[in-house]
Amino acid sequence: MSGDAENIARRRRIGRTWRLMLLGATAVAAAALIVLLLNIFNAAFGLVMLENQVEPVELVESGRLEDLGRNGLIAVLEANLSAGLIRRFNSADSKVNPEGPLAGRSVSQLADLVYARVVNPTIIEAWPLGRSIFGRREIMKVHAENPGTRLHFRSWLNAEFLVSPQNPSPQRSGIRTAFLGSLWMIVIVLVFSFPVGVSAAIYLEEYALKERWYNRIIEVNIYNLAGVPSIIYGLLGLAVFVRGLETITRGRTIISAGLTLSLLILPIIIINSREAIRAVPGSLRESSYGLGATKWQTIRHHVLPASFDRILTGTILAISRAVGETAPVVVVGASTFITVDPSSLFSQFTTLPIQIYQWSARPQSQFRNIAAAAIIMLLVLMLSINAAAIIMRSRISRQRRV
Repeated sequence: MSGDAENIARRRRIGRTWRLMLLGATAVAAAALIVLLLNIFNAAFGLVMLENQVEPVELVESGRLEDLGRNGLIAVLEANLSAGLIRRFNSADSKVNPEGPLAGRSVSQLADLVYARVVNPTIIEAWPLGRSIFGRREIMKVHAENPGTRLHFRSWLNAEFLVSPQNPSPQRSGIRTAFLGSLWMIVIVLVFSFPVGVSAAIYLEEYALKERWYNRIIEVNIYNLAGVPSIIYGLLGLAVFVRGLETITRGRTIISAGLTLSLLILPIIIINSREAIRAVPGSLRESSYGLGATKWQTIRHHVLPASFDRILTGTILAISRAVGETAPVVVVGASTFITVDPSSLFSQFTTLPIQIYQWSARPQSQFRNIAAAAIIMLLVLMLSINAAAIIMRSRISRQRRV
């Protein structure tokens, strides 16, 4: 009896030790995540010191650009901008000039254009949020040493940042092209990897004979492929989709990158789908067979509906991983600077992770500010995908219970 008591006490001590270790690891991970998020938000907001190339009072006595009216604002633009830029702003081509010709724009749109192109406020220095709050006295001293400048609290994550394409100037650059490229990538990956991955899982779990050597080889390779570094998939995509199938994919295009990322997450989808199918009770299959249903009818009408919520959740979480991948997309040929939005499967492209990497590597400190803003948008996109997975799973589960 004493020996049994000692064994129980030892198991309890071991269990308590493991619980403490897991709790500690969770606390460290949570602390690291909080520090990371604080650093990102610290860089995405803060005070900036601006200097105007042309003061608004030099253009209109009141300093309000809207007081010039439509014709006055157009005259200011024509007097201060190059002839080539004016031709571009007057172009009727929506791809070149999405806002339309100058004569068709509103007074507020023209005033914003004059402010951006003629007044042209230039950032002399920028401070992160922490220094903007706790180092205000030092910032005011620097501001006093630079007459003709003004302090402005800037959120680098704003509406203009979301709808603007890339630009050599950090204060005019945005993520529109990269965000649309990421959305195109999500659609391509979902359309290709979901049906192929679920079909492979159905075959391996319901039809494949375990004693056949080739089925065992396929199963082992799928588990091995799930652990292959992503850069290897990038080299595979470069060899197969960019070069081998160039006549179909047209080389370094968004379809090549989408198919490469589809291969990357395909083993994950297969494994998750197999686990979901395996979790369906065998009694459900036996009941279907007892009523005279065929194997495919049982899978289609009973097994898949019973496991679809888990399959869908695993697929969406795998896609959220693909959205954050950088190495395969770089190898396949994503553009680091592009201002044209993707319009087809064969367009040149960039994605949010590539955009963040490119901005982080630039020497100007302001590019790191917009990189932090882009990271926030990437986190919002991935959290939205994960939230969609949770909501869809709970809704499907409720419908199944009803």
